[in-house]
Amino acid sequence: MKTVNHWIGGKTVEGASGNYGPVTDPATGAVTTQVALASLEEVDAAVAAAKDAYATWGTSSLATRTAVLFRYRALLDAHRDEIAALITAEHGKVHSDALGEVARGLEIVELACGITTQLKGELSTQVSSRVDVSSIRQSLGVVAGITPFNFPAMVPMWMFPLAIACGNTFVLKPSEKDPSAAILLAELAAEAGLPDGVLNVLHGDKVAVDGLLNHPDVAAVSFVGSTPIARYIHATASANGKRVQALGGAKNHMLVLPDADLDAAADAAVSAAYGSAGERCMAISAVVAVGSVADELVAKIKERAEKIKIGPGNDPSSEMGPLITAAHRDKVASYVTGAAAQGADVVLDGTGYTVEGFEDGHWIGLSLLDHVSTDSDAYKDEIFGPVLCVLRTETYEEGVALMNASPFGNGTAIFTRDGGAARRFQLEIEAGMVGVNVPIPVPVGYHSFGGWKDSLFGDHHIYGNDGVHFYTRGKVVTTRWPDPADAPAGVDLGFPRNH
Repeated sequence: MKTVNHWIGGKTVEGASGNYGPVTDPATGAVTTQVALASLEEVDAAVAAAKDAYATWGTSSLATRTAVLFRYRALLDAHRDEIAALITAEHGKVHSDALGEVARGLEIVELACGITTQLKGELSTQVSSRVDVSSIRQSLGVVAGITPFNFPAMVPMWMFPLAIACGNTFVLKPSEKDPSAAILLAELAAEAGLPDGVLNVLHGDKVAVDGLLNHPDVAAVSFVGSTPIARYIHATASANGKRVQALGGAKNHMLVLPDADLDAAADAAVSAAYGSAGERCMAISAVVAVGSVADELVAKIKERAEKIKIGPGNDPSSEMGPLITAAHRDKVASYVTGAAAQGADVVLDGTGYTVEGFEDGHWIGLSLLDHVSTDSDAYKDEIFGPVLCVLRTETYEEGVALMNASPFGNGTAIFTRDGGAARRFQLEIEAGMVGVNVPIPVPVGYHSFGGWKDSLFGDHHIYGNDGVHFYTRGKVVTTRWPDPADAPAGVDLGFPRNH
């Protein structure tokens, strides 16, 4: 059986703890790989490698760093299909979704290639007599990233390219459920000329996570995952004096007004709710239909959802793949099977779905729940699967109030032809990312990604300007130089003397 080991100090390091975790092909249910799970001693080794590398990388020139990143970007581009194939094999998402994930990660690598302009400081001259004040940004040291299973290439690329471009060194702890993509990312970075120890990949479970959160040589931690774990990461790392950005879960709403293009809204709802099998924190999982449009909108969503082809991710005809594990599939199904008892109308029931020839895979079909109550489990919880809830309100104001009452505030969208309504919505809604006739408003790389409320713990969003600020710290220098004309007697600088 294939074993995925650690990448420490620029080379593969075999696991020494004796503990391994299974990696499953979600389409077949078969365990195809085992991944080494780190001990605290291995955490120490990875951090030590990063600390040693920081001694030179932290003082390297911007030209040196960006040259490596430009070569890295070219290698990632050349290996898109290989990275995507690893994602499909271990996560299960269809190849086109996996390629899209790589493309969105590449955006941040491209941003890192242009880090020179992002790191420019400021200068104020003559703030007082012969006094100048300047501000600069400097790297932190060793930083860590803890990333989720649903985007095993993209989310790491949201973190480490910017971190190393800013002069830090990095320890990545990817999900143990689909670890291979992270190793390939590190190998390609080494091929691009990244010095040994600047990027390290450490596999593991809670032992590794806690080891990084408590390690005195780790200056900052980036995290993407569920809200309970994000809260824990933030509290633990902060208590240890670390800088933290911890992105949590979501319950993203899409408000559909009576004047909306219902065909466009239905298309958007289907792609946003069921794309990547709903395993993404920016998925639309709740549609709020306003006024008389609900019946027609639900009918259009149902019609489109029934046509989605589900199958193995490496089958070009598949539009949606399996879920990551059987346990997660069963949990997602439980929300659908219990929905009717909590007052919902089960329009589509995807539980019990199988794919011929792949009966042991982690399959579930598309589910659509109408007349969902805000008190129901299907609404309150982040399901993280292909389940779309439809809620109904009579007015725009009721819809916004319903959405703002959610403890989550990650992303949201409005579908309308009315510019005034859209403008009010983007100002009144309590969420960090807003789409206007755009169902999944993930910002481009040079704008930052992050939510509000229980969707983010910490002060910085990820990538963009916030990412650069997170991975650097500011320093202000106040300088006074004497006038050369005041030079002491016997020192001739060629200036007329004031004495």
